[in-house]
Parts: sequence; structure tokens; C-alpha cells
Amino acid sequence: MDAAFRQRDASFDGLFFAAVSTTGIFCRPSCPARKPLPGNVSFYATAAEALFAGYRPCQRCKPLASDADPDWVADLVGRVEAEPRLRIRDADLRAEGLDPASARRRFQARFGLSFQAYQRARRLAAAFEAIKTGGSLDDAVFDHGYESHSGFREAFARLFGDAPGRAAKAAGEGAADFIRLAWIESPLGPLVAGAVDAGICLLEFTDRRMLEAQAEVLRARLGLPAAPAPHPHLERLKIELGEYFAGGRKDFDLPVHEPGTPFQERVWAALRGIPCGETRSYGELARSVGDPAAVRAVAQANGRNRIAILVPCHRVIGADGGLGGYGGGLWRKRRLLEIEGARLP
Repeated sequence: MDAAFRQRDASFDGLFFAAVSTTGIFCRPSCPARKPLPGNVSFYATAAEALFAGYRPCQRCKPLASDADPDWVADLVGRVEAEPRLRIRDADLRAEGLDPASARRRFQARFGLSFQAYQRARRLAAAFEAIKTGGSLDDAVFDHGYESHSGFREAFARLFGDAPGRAAKAAGEGAADFIRLAWIESPLGPLVAGAVDAGICLLEFTDRRMLEAQAEVLRARLGLPAAPAPHPHLERLKIELGEYFAGGRKDFDLPVHEPGTPFQERVWAALRGIPCGETRSYGELARSVGDPAAVRAVAQANGRNRIAILVPCHRVIGADGGLGGYGGGLWRKRRLLEIEGARLP
């Protein structure tokens, strides 16, 4: 892939996408732009993966464009790219004479995600640009070529609870009363992590549909804004996750801080008690918290867990041995259990 990218080989277009960390963009292999250093390039199989990893499409090679698409697809893509903060709802599409179901199917077939999910990915990418730079959030807007300062500011505030300037100022002054954020790459996709002194308070895959809602609940529970900043817990988390994915770590030594309702906290504590390599059914989990009849409530608490992997909600499966559900996607749930050596049907 690196050779094809550097040779601008158009025969590889559509087979993979190259993302450049120094610019925050992703390209076709044939992109005519000057090629970056190899260490600054990551490769993704689909445009959806690159979008949810926080990259935006290149304006030179236009990796989202296709001659096979109807004009209205290119128009929608162009509008979202010009102003990622826009929320074009189904009612707006109908008002323009477009069928929302057709838009959903066309985007799903073309990009691997629905039109609404595409918009959400671009809003998140705008906010995550700040996380990936780790520097001044206001400067990050212009350093990464973002066209709308106000759009970036609104996307960031929607996700993290404060404007980037104020969050950056809090981080720069070493304030204790905010959630430190970090971006962590993993073999199963990028994760966003949050920490306070009491422990890890957030760990989610960036393409999880509930991420924005989970971030909102977390801010409400802790009463704190969030900003990219280092923290010893986050540095240790990167190390321990690397060891875990390499198969060398079964248990995590980091503290977790996950405030919830008393019932939720009992369920999350029970999750942490499931040994690596083992699974429990929702019924078994309900019995372990002293409420055998609360299977549905246990499943809901399981789904509202904000700390993936460390609070191993992926170890809960159906009574019939099926995987059940998982916010990060069933393919990730299966892969996590495989990494841990769990027996699966």
C-alpha cells in the first residue's frame, strides 16, 4: 500500500485510503499531493474507517467523489464538507425533493455508513482533530486547514462540554477540574479515553453510535468539561492496552471511575469480577448482583457502560451462547473474546 501510494498508482483507488496524521486528511492512493514521511501515514480499508478515525477527505483527490454517483450525492457530500456542523435531517431532504431512504441506501453502499452516520462522523472528526494534535485547540482549527472556526467550536462544545479556547486554557493552566482526553489507536480501531485523578472515566471506540450521548452523561455526572491533556492514567492505559491486544495482559491495574445509579454501579462492579477468558449470561449477571429477575435492567446497565474493555461488558453473552449485543459492534465483541481465549460457539 505504501508503494502504491508513493507511486500514485490509480489502479489501487477504491481498494484502500491513505490518512496523513500531520494534515488530518485522507486520500486516494493516486493523490497528486506531495507524499509525507512513511511514519505519518496510516491505511484504512474504507472511507468510513478513515472518517471515524478523525480524518477528513482531501480537497485535491476528493476520495469521496465518484462519477457513478448521482449529482445529489456529490451535492450532499459537498455541503457537509463545507460546513460539518450542519445537521441535514430527513425532513430537510424531503423538503428538497430527496427520499431519505434513497440517501441512506446510496451512502451505505458507497461509503459503508448511512447519510446520518456520515454527518455524525464528520462532526466527530472535527472535534477529534483537537485531540489528535494535543496542542492549542484554537490553533488546531487553522493548522489542519479547517474551513469554519465556528463550526469546529460548535462541534467541540457539543461533544466535550466547553468551547475549545476555554478548555485549552484550563488544560494549559493545569486545572484539576476537567476531564483529560487522549486518542488511542488499537487493532480494533481508534478509541477516545478520558481520565480524572480518581481513574479512567471514559474509553469508547470512536465510531460507537452512543459516543456523543455517553460523553454528555459523563459530563453531567462529573460536572466537568473535557479537554485534550496528558495524565498518568492515560499514559499507563496506552501501555496496558498495548499489552492486552498483544495477548500478554489479562487484568488491568488502572483504577476506574464510573459514577452511575446505585444499580448501574453494582452491575459494572460485577462486570469487573468476570475473569478474563470467561463469559457470563445476562441471567447469571443478574443473580450476581442479587436481583435474578432484573435481566432486562442488567442488560440496559451493561449497554450504558462507558469504559470498554476495562469494564468488560463484552464478556456478557446470551443464555443460548450467542453473542447478544455490543455497542462497539459484534465483530469487535467476538475479537475481544478471541483475544482473551474465551470459548465461543
